[in-house]
Amino acid sequence: MAQVTESGILEALKVVKDPDSGQDVVAAGMVSGLVIKDGNVAFALEVDPQRGPHLEPLRKEAEKTVHALDGVLSVSVVLTAEAQAQTPPPHQGHPGGQAVGRGNGQGMIPSLPGIKHVIAVASGKGGVGKSTVSANLALALAAEGLRVGMMDADIYGPSQPRMLGIHGQPQTKDGQTLEPMENYGIKVMSMGLLIPEDTPMIWRGPMVMSAIQQLLRDVNWGELDVLVVDMPPGTGDAQLTMAQQVPLAGAVIVSTPQDIALLDARKGLNMFRKVEVPVLGIIENMSYFSCPNCGHRTEVFSHGGANKEAERLGVDFLGEIPLDIEIRETSDGGHPIVVSKPDSDHAKVFRDIGARIWAKLEATSAKSMPKIVVQ
Repeated sequence: MAQVTESGILEALKVVKDPDSGQDVVAAGMVSGLVIKDGNVAFALEVDPQRGPHLEPLRKEAEKTVHALDGVLSVSVVLTAEAQAQTPPPHQGHPGGQAVGRGNGQGMIPSLPGIKHVIAVASGKGGVGKSTVSANLALALAAEGLRVGMMDADIYGPSQPRMLGIHGQPQTKDGQTLEPMENYGIKVMSMGLLIPEDTPMIWRGPMVMSAIQQLLRDVNWGELDVLVVDMPPGTGDAQLTMAQQVPLAGAVIVSTPQDIALLDARKGLNMFRKVEVPVLGIIENMSYFSCPNCGHRTEVFSHGGANKEAERLGVDFLGEIPLDIEIRETSDGGHPIVVSKPDSDHAKVFRDIGARIWAKLEATSAKSMPKIVVQ
């Protein structure tokens, strides 16, 4: 197999012309964020915001051109633009300010065929164990007999391939749609499967959002009961834009018990509320530590803060997960505790939370179904 190089890709792209200027996309400086891994190629085409909706044929031509190169296994091209912010200034959305809505016709991905529910697992800040919770939650839902997918939307720090024990790179049958990787009975897609683990993603916000959209739209997810989305940490533009543009059935907030983490969790929760995404509840991670030798319990990061915050904000408290070395080691080793020690107390906690979330999703679906009245 021929080696795929940056210079070779750029040379090939010189035949792809901007339909308006007639200039090739390389000379026009439109190609950015080029990443190559084992024959898998990803890059962005930067375009004027007003022209973006009409340049899908250009994107497809660029994909087709690069895919024709010897050694290229798959290509992911995103259109991105430095558009004016679609979200309101910081003062809006506060009491007396303007609310933020969904489905404004500016890039909202329609309901994904074959996927019954899409849920986001989010945190207001990093370092609270969101990805570990996401992986075990996805496996807990699968343990209920559900068809589950995991989409790692943390473009800058993708960790799901490592946590779910997945190696290699996704394949494509047509050069346009990627086949998700699978392990432990769930389907997985992540930017971490397309780039080397130690490669930094130096992408701006619009490029990140376009990549997330393509991980949803250009992956053959098939029939799923639940697609779990491991969200990027924080409440910046990328997170808010995703919450506005992805058809989320609900969001799960992960926090640790201490005040500073709860403050950020509150921001994350309010972000979803502003874009009218149902908040399914709050999970308290690293809730307490029990000594494996003597059984003494220590509340390292305080305890019960997330439960109190959930009550204060009027959302469900989904459960508390202890700070335990087994949870950390099994996840870091690619064998999360829900599958490596399914009968353990910790695995049962995740399964209980998963069952509670599924019940809420099904209840929401039942309410939205039309009622048939026979007279």
